[in-house]
Amino acid sequence: MKTLVVGAGALGGLIAARLLAAGVPVSLATRDARTAALLKASGLRVSGVGGALAVPVTEAAPVEDFLGGFDLIVLATKAGDAMEVAPRLPGLLGPGGTLLPIQNGSVALALADLLGADRVLGGLSNLGAAMTAPGAFEQRNAGHLLIGEVAGGESERAERVGRWLGQGVEARVTANFRGAVWSKLLINCAGTTIGAVAGGTLRQFTAAADGREMFGRVYDEALAVALASGARPERMVVDPVPPGWNGRSVPSDAQDAWLAQVLQGYGDAKPSMLQDFERGRATEIDYLNGHVVALGRQLGIPTPVNAALVETVHAITRGRLAPGMGLLGTILSASRAEDPGKGAPPTSRPGPAPGSR
Repeated sequence: MKTLVVGAGALGGLIAARLLAAGVPVSLATRDARTAALLKASGLRVSGVGGALAVPVTEAAPVEDFLGGFDLIVLATKAGDAMEVAPRLPGLLGPGGTLLPIQNGSVALALADLLGADRVLGGLSNLGAAMTAPGAFEQRNAGHLLIGEVAGGESERAERVGRWLGQGVEARVTANFRGAVWSKLLINCAGTTIGAVAGGTLRQFTAAADGREMFGRVYDEALAVALASGARPERMVVDPVPPGWNGRSVPSDAQDAWLAQVLQGYGDAKPSMLQDFERGRATEIDYLNGHVVALGRQLGIPTPVNAALVETVHAITRGRLAPGMGLLGTILSASRAEDPGKGAPPTSRPGPAPGSR
């Protein structure tokens, strides 16, 4: 398959390097000609999980310089950039070619609506990677790409793309892509976003009462929207529906054990959104908690805490606020003031969160 990877950041660079090292020909679309020249001069280097490697790059250029005829385009930019560049990419696909976006959140769903499901195959990444220098990447976990038809079900196309990419990175195929999107979205909304706002990891913020409560309320709102939309979230590290969940998380030993499993899988990773704050980059908030809020509004499902998080992230991005645990208390106090009889929901239990000791 004639393959183009769009985006030479942590994820795109890692995937391109692993494929090239496996002997799979790959072209790399960069942000500008200067970046393309740097990569041609330096090649791609990978360290960390999966083993070190160094490969030369011969086909690198800005996306507008490519003539087309690609069988597969892997779109590996940040969400905002993906939505900006994606409308130009179908013109680079050959007959029967496929665009595979691998961003967090609702990007693949939005692009399938915009460009057509016949052109767009759903993709998610559980690969952890960081760019340590231009052309140099560190793989931080033994993750995988997840591929599936946006409409659901099995397809020869998904299997074919999975086999092709599987030559360089682990690739799995799912018949329940929307469910997989929601499974990751739940953790992104309640882990990545809250951690970014609080300025710490999931384990750190859930060790505090406000953080534990915030996690539960954001997760409950997002899960209610997911189920109301007809999605069937898939098990990842844990079953996406907490034990005893009845529209709200119910405090119990089983729920504590469930959260301990979440922390074991995701508790110590630095939130990517916090790294966006630190580097002055745009975040993916509108495709994470923002998607929950927008879809909740359509379905008549209240999402006040997710909405407050979206506003807070935008305020941090604009320099009006700084990340810190105190922001969680402010958001929770405001949400309680809107409904004084409600008080703290039953997701808060006294004492530290499981696994925080």
